[in-house]
Amino acid sequence: MFIHRKEPLHAVEVKSSDPAFAQKLLEQFGGATGELTASLQYFVQSFHTDDPGLKDMLQNISTEELGHLEMVGMLIEQHTKKASANVQDAAYKSSLFSLRGKGPHFLDSQGSSWKADYINEGANPVRDLRANIAAEAGALATYEALLAISPDEGTTRALQHLATREVAHTEMFMSALKQMSKLDDAIFGDLKPDDTVNVYYNLSSSLGGKSERGPWNSEPEFKFVQDPLEQRKKGSLEGGAKRH
Repeated sequence: MFIHRKEPLHAVEVKSSDPAFAQKLLEQFGGATGELTASLQYFVQSFHTDDPGLKDMLQNISTEELGHLEMVGMLIEQHTKKASANVQDAAYKSSLFSLRGKGPHFLDSQGSSWKADYINEGANPVRDLRANIAAEAGALATYEALLAISPDEGTTRALQHLATREVAHTEMFMSALKQMSKLDDAIFGDLKPDDTVNVYYNLSSSLGGKSERGPWNSEPEFKFVQDPLEQRKKGSLEGGAKRH
């Protein structure tokens, strides 16, 4: 059961309306990283787990994301409907609202329609939680870009809250993975890796043979193979079957 209350969790009060900025806000309404995507993604994922705590968390966050969709819709509504006539005329001539009308639409900032392909979900809760961390990162990056060009204080406050909640949800998903002992484990289930699990193949190097090194290709965690083709000729591409 869902019950809608007209008061949002955070105030949305736009003082200086800007329809051109409203078009950019559409990215979080009908875009790939938007709130509709997040809400539906977490909702369907809640049916993938038998753990009552994990199910409850996903459904609670899904419902909060639906509230965030409403906040973004309110921002778009206020940035289009409240704009003065001269601002509206100028902005509408060069924005999606000239054709679609005032208020939010399930489009991204470039006019592409929202599609279910944006939803990233599968039958494995570990896989789902990792997908959710990536989803929150994408949404946070979009909010940070919007904050950098926010036209008024009311918009900034609302966007700051929405961005903060992306951080909060990320922490929650990470905590759930940690409880499952899967935060630092690359494997979803019971896979038994072969001997190449700790091998790093150097398949991109300069003409001088220089290879960039870092913790992702250095001992003791990884075996660095400078020339995979040469090593293959020698028949020694195996690693140590070590999991980390």
